[in-house]
Amino acid sequence: MASGNAPNGGTPDALVRELRASVRGEVAFDATARALTTMDASNYRRVPLGVVTPRDADDIAATLAACRAHGVPVVPRGGGTSIAGQATGTGVVLDLTRHLRSIVELDPASRTAVVQPGVVLDDLRAAAAPHGLTFGPDPSTHSRCTIGGMIGNNSCGSHSVAWGTTADNVHALTVARYGGDALRLERGAEGPAGLRELVAGHLALLRTGFPGLPRRISGYALDALLPENGPDPARAFCGSEGTLGVATEATLRLVEAPAARALAVLGYADESAAAEAAPGLLPFHPLTVEGMAADLVREPAGLPRGAAWLFAETGGATPAEARAHAERLVRAASAGAVDTAVVTDPAGQRALWRIREDAAGTATRTPGGSEAWPGWEDCAVPPARLGPYLRDFRALLAEHGLRGTPYGHFGDGCIHVRIDFDLLTGPGVARFRRFSEDLASLVVAHGGSLSGEHGDGQARAELLPRMYGDELVALFGRFKDLWDPDGGMNPGILTRPARLDENLRFEVLPKKPVDVEFGYPHDGGDFSAAVRRCVGVAKCRTEQTSGPSVMCPSFRATGEEAHSTRGRARLLHEMLAGEAGGVITDGWRSTEVRDALDLCLSCKGCRSDCPVGVDMATYKAEFLHHHYRGRLRPAAHYTMGWLPRWLRLASPFAGALNALARVRPLAALAGRVSGIAPERGIPVLARERFTRWLNRRWGKGTFILSDDRIAALWPDTFTEHLSPEVGRAAVRVLEATGRQVLPAGRGLCCGLTYVSTGQLTRARTVMRRTLERLGGMLGTPVIVLEPSCAATLRTDLPELLPDDPRAAELAASVRTLAEYLEEYAPDWEPPRLDRPVTGQTHCHQHAVLGDAADRRLRERAGLSGELTGGCCGLAGNFGFERGHWEVSVACAEDQLLPAVRQAPPGTEILADGFSCRTQLAQLGGVRARHLAEVLAEGLEAGAPPRAPRSSGAGAA
Repeated sequence: MASGNAPNGGTPDALVRELRASVRGEVAFDATARALTTMDASNYRRVPLGVVTPRDADDIAATLAACRAHGVPVVPRGGGTSIAGQATGTGVVLDLTRHLRSIVELDPASRTAVVQPGVVLDDLRAAAAPHGLTFGPDPSTHSRCTIGGMIGNNSCGSHSVAWGTTADNVHALTVARYGGDALRLERGAEGPAGLRELVAGHLALLRTGFPGLPRRISGYALDALLPENGPDPARAFCGSEGTLGVATEATLRLVEAPAARALAVLGYADESAAAEAAPGLLPFHPLTVEGMAADLVREPAGLPRGAAWLFAETGGATPAEARAHAERLVRAASAGAVDTAVVTDPAGQRALWRIREDAAGTATRTPGGSEAWPGWEDCAVPPARLGPYLRDFRALLAEHGLRGTPYGHFGDGCIHVRIDFDLLTGPGVARFRRFSEDLASLVVAHGGSLSGEHGDGQARAELLPRMYGDELVALFGRFKDLWDPDGGMNPGILTRPARLDENLRFEVLPKKPVDVEFGYPHDGGDFSAAVRRCVGVAKCRTEQTSGPSVMCPSFRATGEEAHSTRGRARLLHEMLAGEAGGVITDGWRSTEVRDALDLCLSCKGCRSDCPVGVDMATYKAEFLHHHYRGRLRPAAHYTMGWLPRWLRLASPFAGALNALARVRPLAALAGRVSGIAPERGIPVLARERFTRWLNRRWGKGTFILSDDRIAALWPDTFTEHLSPEVGRAAVRVLEATGRQVLPAGRGLCCGLTYVSTGQLTRARTVMRRTLERLGGMLGTPVIVLEPSCAATLRTDLPELLPDDPRAAELAASVRTLAEYLEEYAPDWEPPRLDRPVTGQTHCHQHAVLGDAADRRLRERAGLSGELTGGCCGLAGNFGFERGHWEVSVACAEDQLLPAVRQAPPGTEILADGFSCRTQLAQLGGVRARHLAEVLAEGLEAGAPPRAPRSSGAGAA
């Protein structure tokens, strides 16, 4: 390599100029672009010089030519979900996900598709589905991994027992080499000069040096170049991890997708019993044989009895045929099983598959809560050896004092596992190396492959001589050199690799906990540990979502990594690294982190939807607190952030202020001064506050029922000043259960707006004052109608006041209306409304509170249909702030507004959050209502509640 490579600094200006002159796509060598690509989903971190986002194959060739001329390495990158470190590098990263996403051709007759490398797997599968076809390999990251990345890693997935690996399904490739020249690879093609002679000179070694097992991914597939195998250079290219060239176009084989599927789930006494049973299922030709043990399953809902399970999916032309296939399989295997189940309901199958697919993230925390890491994520052995191997593997873990939770593709003998390595200290890293060496020897002793799916990368390439021997590994190096004589393609990977304990991403993080405001109870109070939660599986990069999921609305709106949960976590990681080698060196004052967090809606979707529970809303509040400490804040922080205070002051003048807000010049001036987006209308203030109405209704301080008939209602800011009709409706509903409703206190505030704008000192003051004012009400169930306020009380309150027992007591007392009715008025029957509904489950309710009680209440009231997921896009102050309008609208258009437009006449539009209702009114021109309002209307309209199921439920 020439000397132009500067791995940790020094941008070569001449290279940048040449790239910007010759590439139509984006060329970014700034701190943000570099920070976003320092890591993939592995334990490794390498800092690139810059990132090029090519628009077409010509851009790729131009980048490769310029980098070769300047001696700078190139790293092709797809979704960045590689687990062995091969998607990191010190040169120029080629981001193939932004533009190269075209399905060039899909031919149902020949069952082939021609695609660009940035096509997301799920997009290809969606395009093929109308023709009854699919692409067989399906890793658990199918919603965000790219075809180019799958080719680079020779990805497999759960259906490989039926349809094989990516290499089995690639017909031809167009590949650009370092320097820019292109090759066409297909069966019988030549490949680079000298390749035929290399193979001819080592036929015996190539015929005997590779273990025969279905999941052999390690090393280069040189046996695909044997005369009897084609030769097939396209197959040999698969799994080369970006070290040979860049696939610019791929012709793929498609397979027929069964019209119907069933899922046979078999429970076993232990993991070894399940592993030993797996090969016996293969003669029944299942589509999958997946396995997992109880130590990975947090909530075993829907699983049959057992301590370990096999998932065997079957297909058929009809649901009955698929079910019959599954039942035959179960009958044949039931002798060794503890319990079995056959699931044909698609929703039930999805729920079970989600347990399995989220394992890559779930397994990053052991059942005891400690961190667990990849590194030995996917070894494979012959399926018949899997049971003995797992027993030996568990023994090896115990010998090294480690814990892990194996799961994976039992039918192919491939095991995934995250292990609680200590990668933060010298002794811990040394133990990681010793275990790695011992495990490599164990895998080889069982006739296995060091990698059975995700490739070798930096995690395992150093140990390939244990598997293949020195002679074959030396041949790998000669093969690499034929393709890439200058060594510019992803150096340090596969051949002449870096050591497995170098470039660990934890090396640069602070050695002591950072001084922060939140308690981070699930991370030992350590903000660095909280940021480390993001392991890079990138579920937040899913662009299409369905059902109740929320994460990550800003990424779906922008398509930019910086606005994904993972991207923000990467920037925070580099900020924490700081002077120790981080890309971002100005700490909490970083403008790069601030700008990325600016489009975070604080929806909290990642708190529940991220498999490892990253909570970016909390991290954003923490960052904003430090970033603006002692400095002038944006105007919206003083207006929207202090909203409870301003509304209390404005309340006596509501009529006059509403009139002034209707005067457009005045409203525009107020918006400019306050930092509100000019496109936004100003909400109307209530003429009468909710608590004033409630006190007037009952008489201030009057108690007419016994204490167990009193319901305490939290007077949140939005209900109190902006939508008191919601509070009045909730009172009517609660009265129907025989309760007298009283406000939980006067002048209460959860602190939501202060938290969301990062004014945490003020938030604490407000929260403490609230706890003081609650006094004797502490411990009493408190009904909170606004989901965002309820979520703040449940989570932010105890996490900001971790040492105040009153905070935890209040958090435990919070109930949604539906939760309260179910718990304290279980025999009350709501009015029967019998109408369809649409709308949105509030993102904070989805992420923090859960909506199971609401679903059951709607069902009892005859309100049919599902609410959308996602985020409305207003998200409290976010959608009102200047500069957020376009993203706010895009978020609403993702799920909410289409669902409302498509709803048939007579559909009830539900939205419990004030922000959601405001967004629907301002963008959709529709009036959405809180569930309390709909129930109260039913009561008022003469649809009385049905008789209680037992006496006394509504008695005074």
